[in-house]
Amino acid sequence: MIYLNWLINWLGRKRTIWLLFMTNLLGTIYGYIWYMPQLVETELWFWPFVPDSPTASLFFTITLLSFLVGKKWPLIEAFGAVTLFKYGIWAVVMIVATNFTGGTLHWTSYMLIVSHIGMAVQALFFSRYFRFKLKHLLIVALWTLTNDILDYSLGIFPWLYSGLHPYLTYIYFFTVSLSITSILVFYVLVARITGQHKNDNLV
Repeated sequence: MIYLNWLINWLGRKRTIWLLFMTNLLGTIYGYIWYMPQLVETELWFWPFVPDSPTASLFFTITLLSFLVGKKWPLIEAFGAVTLFKYGIWAVVMIVATNFTGGTLHWTSYMLIVSHIGMAVQALFFSRYFRFKLKHLLIVALWTLTNDILDYSLGIFPWLYSGLHPYLTYIYFFTVSLSITSILVFYVLVARITGQHKNDNLV
């Protein structure tokens, strides 16, 4: 417990936040480049719903920037927290499922596993510093669940290994369940207690 508290306090230091800001910014750029082949085959109107992971890390990168400049943007925090946690877990599960359905994992697959675990962990560790309320979380819930519906009704979900396509119905229900779980997690960790007392401050 002592080491966990030390780690969370260390994450709240400006030098650490600068390092994480640059790391997440570079990861976000890489993520959007990764999605370019799918984006060019998708109608422009649906672009905001396609690159899920880089958009999640973009929201979190903006959140880190807000910490650095001493501002509070609770709606951006809520978007970053929920989507970072959700897509961090979702991507890892899909990559592992690819392996179990006959797909071949490359070094980039393991890199993505590590980076997406890092996404989910960041969202949890920084929850102590978030200030968003229930109203912000409800907006994120509306966006996130709408994204899920559009992904699997219009077929604009992130490209998956072909061996997973027979299981799209299950993946859809898993994705929606993960959205709801992520929303509930950050309701408990942040929104439920924001306003009752102040969260820890950044150093």
